[in-house]
Amino acid sequence: MAYIVTENCIKCKYTDCVEVCPVDCFYEGENFLVINPDECIDCGVCQPECPAEAIFPDSEAVTADWVEPNRKFSKEWPNITKKIDKLADADAWKGKPGKKAQLSPNPAKR
Repeated sequence: MAYIVTENCIKCKYTDCVEVCPVDCFYEGENFLVINPDECIDCGVCQPECPAEAIFPDSEAVTADWVEPNRKFSKEWPNITKKIDKLADADAWKGKPGKKAQLSPNPAKR
């Protein structure tokens, strides 16, 4: 089992979860974070740290459409290991449904 980042993270990208991950399995896109499910050790410390409530165990139905994007993008995007500033309009996007079409496939630019 692994933890998976879901739609709630899109256009928010809070990174509180990244800072607590003991195995550095988060990867950063332009407007979304993912967890590499093959690296995740299922410790669960990231889930309660997510202000957007976007992280769930892969056994939960809410992750069904998100396991593959997490796996795919974690191989394409850069690893992130430290907390950074959230996106400028994150609070406005937090909790909004239907953000899947807003997901950028582009890696983070640093």
